[in-house]
Amino acid sequence: MQLKKKYKKTLLACYLSFITQAICANFLPLLFLTFHEGYGISFGNLAFLSTTFFLTQLIVDFSCAKIVDKIGYRPCIIVSEVTCGAGLAGLSVIPDVTPSPFIGIIVCVIIYAIGSGLIEVLASPIIEACPFENKDSVMSLLHSFYCWGSLAVILFSTLFFTLFGLGNWKILALIWAIIPLYNIYNFATCPMEKLLDEGEGMTIAQLLRSKIFWIFIILMVCAGSSELAMAQWASAFAESALHVSKTVGDLAGPCGFALFMGISRTLYGKFGMKVDLSVFMIFSGILCLICYLLAGLSDIPALGLIGCAICGFSVGIMWPGSISISSKTIPSGGTAMFALLAFAGDLGGSVGPAIVGNVSQMMGDNLKAGVLAGIGFPIGLVLCVLSLTRVKKS
Repeated sequence: MQLKKKYKKTLLACYLSFITQAICANFLPLLFLTFHEGYGISFGNLAFLSTTFFLTQLIVDFSCAKIVDKIGYRPCIIVSEVTCGAGLAGLSVIPDVTPSPFIGIIVCVIIYAIGSGLIEVLASPIIEACPFENKDSVMSLLHSFYCWGSLAVILFSTLFFTLFGLGNWKILALIWAIIPLYNIYNFATCPMEKLLDEGEGMTIAQLLRSKIFWIFIILMVCAGSSELAMAQWASAFAESALHVSKTVGDLAGPCGFALFMGISRTLYGKFGMKVDLSVFMIFSGILCLICYLLAGLSDIPALGLIGCAICGFSVGIMWPGSISISSKTIPSGGTAMFALLAFAGDLGGSVGPAIVGNVSQMMGDNLKAGVLAGIGFPIGLVLCVLSLTRVKKS
């Protein structure tokens, strides 16, 4: 209890950073059809926005492996909040002052993706360095705030659009920018500990020479793809493929997805010490496969929406679970390990939505066909967890 009190501001800052990341990842996809109809941006280019977001995070993830230990966690995490705030606020201005709105949106995406990438690398090790008990549970609760942030983004945005109209989305972008700008103060004043003393952490080269670490890399790619392929396209999928209104689509699609993902992570955060993490992840992968098949094959809109929502529960443990297993197996991985894991997760987050978007376009803007193309992601995750189980036994 004393530890939690001492690091209360650290927890708050990291919780808000994951909410910020949820804003960066989920706000723009809610506007995909608005951009498609208003700016004439194709589905392929809309998929490229998601790809740009995650590719930028990839570059940041890889760069952080060497830079963060030299500069320090505090200045880097403060930069993350500054860039997230600037990118979100820029959405209200930059697209209208560039030759092409699409180029302006990409500029903003790159700016806030830099901050989101820094959060991805730094928030988990900042919490890992704090002397909490049951760190698996604390890590899962931390990641649950991404889900609750996603839920808040969808609900508040839907309410805002209902009351003030889609035409005022630029004002909403400014409102969302307030959260990261406020969080600069929290990170500037909260207590932080070192994850490992200087020179103790493994280098990138040492990690890449480890065969088991490559399984973790593939595991994170599959986790990122399984989660983001559905999350990024849930709103457009519900509207276009299932023929429901935007309000119903946002509430039942991405909102349901985020709600069930948050429930999954929160439940594991509360009761995770009683559950075998590997078994839970295998179960989650199988459930995720079923959800993709249900969403992609069902001709009944209600069943398709259920598939989208329950998919959130199935992917909830994948990302934080992969990080927890990695930390336990390679305790000396240090910042380099967290950076490479974030790199792999974001690679999956880039590949997954891109495959869904481009397959949809090739099939005549058929998003159901695009969703079906994502079934390989959960299958790959289950195979990785089974491989890790065999390696540990041997």
